Amino acid sequence: MLSSLQIENVAVIQKAEVHFKPGLNVLTGETGAGKSILIDSINAILGNRTSKDLVRTGASKAVIRAAFEEVPGTVLDSLEKAGYERSDALMLSREITAEGKSTCRINGMPATAAVLRELCGGLININGQHDSVGLLNPARHLGILDDYAQNSAEFQDYYVLYRELVRIKRELDAMITDEAEKQRRIDLLSYQVQEIEDAGLTAGEEQTLESRRKILANASAIRDKIAQSYALLSGDDEASGAVDLLGEASNAVDAAAQLDDALAGASSQLLDLYYNAKDVAADLIGRLDSYDTNDAELDEIEQRLDLIYKLKRKYGDTVEDVIAFGQNAREELERIQSSQERHDHLQAEKLRLYALAREKAEALTQTRLRAFEELNKRISGTLDFLNMPGVRMTLRHTRGPLASHGQDSIEFYISTNPGESPKPLAKIASGGELSRITLAIKNAMADKDAVPTVIYDEIDSGVSGKAAGRIGEVLRQSAQGHQILCITHTAQIAALADCHLLIQKNVANDRTYTEIHPLDEEGRVEALARLISGDHVTELSRANAREMMGLGAK
Repeated sequence: MLSSLQIENVAVIQKAEVHFKPGLNVLTGETGAGKSILIDSINAILGNRTSKDLVRTGASKAVIRAAFEEVPGTVLDSLEKAGYERSDALMLSREITAEGKSTCRINGMPATAAVLRELCGGLININGQHDSVGLLNPARHLGILDDYAQNSAEFQDYYVLYRELVRIKRELDAMITDEAEKQRRIDLLSYQVQEIEDAGLTAGEEQTLESRRKILANASAIRDKIAQSYALLSGDDEASGAVDLLGEASNAVDAAAQLDDALAGASSQLLDLYYNAKDVAADLIGRLDSYDTNDAELDEIEQRLDLIYKLKRKYGDTVEDVIAFGQNAREELERIQSSQERHDHLQAEKLRLYALAREKAEALTQTRLRAFEELNKRISGTLDFLNMPGVRMTLRHTRGPLASHGQDSIEFYISTNPGESPKPLAKIASGGELSRITLAIKNAMADKDAVPTVIYDEIDSGVSGKAAGRIGEVLRQSAQGHQILCITHTAQIAALADCHLLIQKNVANDRTYTEIHPLDEEGRVEALARLISGDHVTELSRANAREMMGLGAK
């Protein structure tokens, strides 16, 4: 349970330390005194979203600390698994800077707000002012039933099947296309694959063909230049060629080298030049026959290059791109042609999973129907006590298509008077009735809820007189198994408190200050008297307050 709350520089609260007790803790004060700030502070300490607006004007940061005792085992287990110290005494702290930065700690160890929210959410259950209004939304009714039914195991059994069923249905939907469009795709792919395969392309082929075409187109010019070069190397009857001249030069230098060793290098080089030139001349004359003009081969190459050009315009920038396109087209074609087998398998699996999911959904439905019967009995008993005799709830339930939550469409209906047909809550219930219905539901859920501390923010809204007193009795009954914190404007409820805290707002030096005071018996009398008679507290209202406290103590 929450044992203490320390607040510094949170909105109008400069500094406050509040100590809570087991049982029913009541907080009273004028509207705007700062009661909602306590709720905001507790939300912050539990890791919920905050903003820099929470920081008191002029302060550098807001600080909130909360101490808990008798921490539930589930929370302790979660903390221990996350690496935090296991202790029955738990301290949470959070700092929010004026710039909006947040720092959290668990027993002095750093934590993120998300970790705080995940690990410590089971410490406090806050029922805000809008919870009663939220009850008007039928979408929330299913969650109430599930919480009461404690059917998480049945839900998980169903949800695993449903999730797999959805996956298979999505795959099937992706496979099912218009048959005419499917056939058009098959025809196109078949044509593309065939066209590319018929071409018989090879990587690097285009470059080879381009090179060969260049040679064939210039064969005559190449032969002329080779012949010219050979003539210059070999010479003729009238003049010696370069080979013969190199031979003579080599012989001359070799003779000189016999007389001067320094010329040996030059002699060797000239001799190499002579033999190299002789080899080149022989090679050139041997190549002449390979450069014969071949118009047939040239025409064949031109046709092949034209085919490659046309394929590149359709399928890619290079021959390699065209080949890759053909491979991808073949794979897609094979997938489409083999999809029927996959489709039949998935269809059979869908039918199997659907039958199993329906079975599990029905099991989930039965947990909800049984839960409503039990819940409704407890709600009806509490409503009778809360001065709403004859008010009965019914369940509007239909089975529909499978969804993430199961097959159930659920809405609570209510009849406020005997003989009247049940109608939706939004069309019948007043504000005061909604408050009591909400309390009846929360009270019925209390035994199912392992959260030790429950906060009610103005659960008595729209209620007064006898009904308010009965609400107080229900809260006191709930406080026997839970620590209850209740913000109220009703004297009948405040009179039943085990601990009464007064929230006061004062103005000093043009600044607003909110203070929180625990009340002794006389302080409680004054606070109750003010709730009864407003600003004009009289001895009669004080006597009335004492009487209410005396009745509450019985």
